[in-house]
Amino acid sequence: MNHLDPEAERDAEPAGTGRLREALAAAAYDVTPSRVPLAAVERRGRLLRRRRRATVLGAGCAVLLAPLAFVTLHGPDDGDRVTRPAATVSASPTPSTSPTAPAPTPRVVEPGERVTAAPGFVLWLTEDGKHWTTPDMPEGQFRSVVDGNIDRTRPGVSLQTDGTDGRVLVSGVYYGGEGTASVVEVASKDGPVRGELLELPGRPGWGVWYAVARSDVGTTVTVRDTEGRVYATLP
Repeated sequence: MNHLDPEAERDAEPAGTGRLREALAAAAYDVTPSRVPLAAVERRGRLLRRRRRATVLGAGCAVLLAPLAFVTLHGPDDGDRVTRPAATVSASPTPSTSPTAPAPTPRVVEPGERVTAAPGFVLWLTEDGKHWTTPDMPEGQFRSVVDGNIDRTRPGVSLQTDGTDGRVLVSGVYYGGEGTASVVEVASKDGPVRGELLELPGRPGWGVWYAVARSDVGTTVTVRDTEGRVYATLP
């Protein structure tokens, strides 16, 4: 009995199968392939790229917002508080000290110029001395600075007192002090009374002082210069 080789049996195929294969191949050659839809492919590719970018951006935003969400969730009432930096405090500039007002100086009057200290009490200066009137002596009085009764080379101050209508009118001549006379004070029962100073132009080295008091005055008169030092005093 003749036996076929097993390998020959596996390789053998029916004759009909081969003819079918040939017929299908011939039919395939007659088929015209359709055009590739390039536009659709490009649109599909752009759509996929946009989706990838959106995905990446969404992931980045989630990373950035995570700390903010943590701070929001852990508010002031939580155990862990967020410490803010201290506000910077700028030092305010030191205010500049205002300059001290200059000390007063005597009022300069022209020879014969009348100065009313109180009703009926009028003073004026001439080169030879002090002149004044009071309600009780309207004809006027005079004290010379050139008759030798005062030594103008040494500091000194005089005092004349006149009373009228409940007021005490005091005045006098000051002279011989160093510096510039500035203020005058006369003692009274109610305390020191400050008066005014008059001088002629050209710094003659003497002047007239006057004041109005409401009570009896003593015999202490002090004239001070612009530096606060004693220019002349009585007694």
